[in-house]
Amino acid sequence: MTQEIFPSWPDSAAHLIDVAAGRRAADMIITGGIWVNVHTREALVGHDIAIAVGRIAFVGADASHCRGEQTQIIEAHGRYMIPGLCDAHMHIESGMLTPAEFARAVIPHGTTSMFTDPHEIANVLGLKGVRMMHDEALMQPINIFTQMPSCAPSAPGLETTGFEITAEDVAEAMHWPGIIGLGEMMNFPGVSGADPKMLAEIAATQHAGKTVGGHYASPDLGPAFAAYVAGGPADDHEGTCEADAIARVRQGMRAMMRLGSAWYDVESQITAITGKGLDPRSFILCTDDCHSGTLVNDGHMNRVVRHAIDCGCDPLVALQMATINTATHFGLEREIGSLTPGRRADVILTSDLDTLPIELVIARGKIVAEGDTCLVDCPHYDWPAAARQTVNMGRELTAKDFLIPAPEGANAVMANVIGVVENQAPTKALQFELRVTEGRVQAGGEVCQIALVERHRGTGNVVNAFVSGFGYEGAMAMASTVAHDSHHMIVVGTDEEQMALAANRLRDVGGGITIFRDGAELALVELPIAGLMSDSPAPEVAAKAEAMMEAMRDCGCKLYNAYMQHSLLALVVIPELRISDLGLVDVRKFEFIPLLESHT
Repeated sequence: MTQEIFPSWPDSAAHLIDVAAGRRAADMIITGGIWVNVHTREALVGHDIAIAVGRIAFVGADASHCRGEQTQIIEAHGRYMIPGLCDAHMHIESGMLTPAEFARAVIPHGTTSMFTDPHEIANVLGLKGVRMMHDEALMQPINIFTQMPSCAPSAPGLETTGFEITAEDVAEAMHWPGIIGLGEMMNFPGVSGADPKMLAEIAATQHAGKTVGGHYASPDLGPAFAAYVAGGPADDHEGTCEADAIARVRQGMRAMMRLGSAWYDVESQITAITGKGLDPRSFILCTDDCHSGTLVNDGHMNRVVRHAIDCGCDPLVALQMATINTATHFGLEREIGSLTPGRRADVILTSDLDTLPIELVIARGKIVAEGDTCLVDCPHYDWPAAARQTVNMGRELTAKDFLIPAPEGANAVMANVIGVVENQAPTKALQFELRVTEGRVQAGGEVCQIALVERHRGTGNVVNAFVSGFGYEGAMAMASTVAHDSHHMIVVGTDEEQMALAANRLRDVGGGITIFRDGAELALVELPIAGLMSDSPAPEVAAKAEAMMEAMRDCGCKLYNAYMQHSLLALVVIPELRISDLGLVDVRKFEFIPLLESHT
């Protein structure tokens, strides 16, 4: 059953009415549970839920009048009945999985609705890639709504993508059955400056009556922020402190607080509710980016809700922020987000609201998971060869491609260096004095080399720079074709020979992540689809990803979830300093800056 053919409420209304009135038997009844009502923020003991044609027909103290000979009875035994969890903003590609395998991984964690922005694949394959993600999403047994990507490239003029998303593309996609709105509007200077292309995309979305996603990655909460809000974005997940959350909700936006694999922005913002006492209706929980290891070992939206509770949030409020608040924001409160008549029957049974063990998951009226086991099929799209052949470097690279020449006669140089910030998306713009040997600038100490290898058009172009914070030691290199958002290839290393080996290896396997040390490959994660995803099961991908992270640790990296930091070093819409295929970008000014400032 897909979203496209899932019975709408008007089509099933007569059936649901008859079941609620007792004139027709329910398909399923959950009996003797505690009804968590997210509309009223109550936990009501001794209630039943009657389900028919995949939707809720009746909720009350006694649903026996809905029972028939073929009705499936599920005994809740006093457990809490809560709505299926919703992830309000996330990128499936960040899990290194296709939509089918991502769904299979998160269903046992109680996620039954996701609002996905496939702008990663949009940068590699354009509108056709978005359609592939959209179509596989519609094939799944849970609700995967697609937001049409808005910014490819994310910062025009500062990077080159494989494809460009146009306002015409956005207008076309608004007619697709699974499109719920516009993906995060990352070009916030463009919106604040009334860029015609950005405004055309927003207008096409609003004309379709759909939601415009936001992304305001700037600490400036003055006129530039007001201009951005006036432009139409309705939510934002880039807040990192209490002031950010408050500013957004005061201006009528929804503050999306994220807990992903590397982003820990809930604790610093939730005090707006727990401390300042603001109305929680405008606050929403999301993940943004979760890699496969997090999904397999730690959870998904259940992990986010537990974390919010651990941060002092009332469990019922935390559940609201992961259910009804999300549904309301996207105009789907009559479809999902609560256990009330007419809604899709997405139900979780749990024995404790604080620790939130996910014991039984029902989606669209079918049992889809019990314990840690997914019980349903998650169909795969037939990904074409064009989606599996996307690493086009144009030529084999050598160590010479990664050498950084020094100014003639220099003994030392002052270099602009990207500074990694642990557990946060922003970086720091740092400067280090680096030595010169035989006419080449030498990384050393806490500074490594970083290179951006063009992989879409076969130009053979390599941009070199420096990065600090990984702590790598010895002769090593790590390369990845996951390089948000343009998704060229990022190579970080301490040795030019190893950097060339790593880059060429990914060309040979069609994309992924690899680590080399002293000429030997320590780890490899194959990501053959767009160089971003694998269609293998999540546990297999997670095992390879864990081996990759272990190899990073073996090479001296002590950062938590350092791979996510690596993959974001080309994200030219989040301050302060990034690398692109066109040069080193100061995102505070959206300007290119020189790699070397001065020399002695």
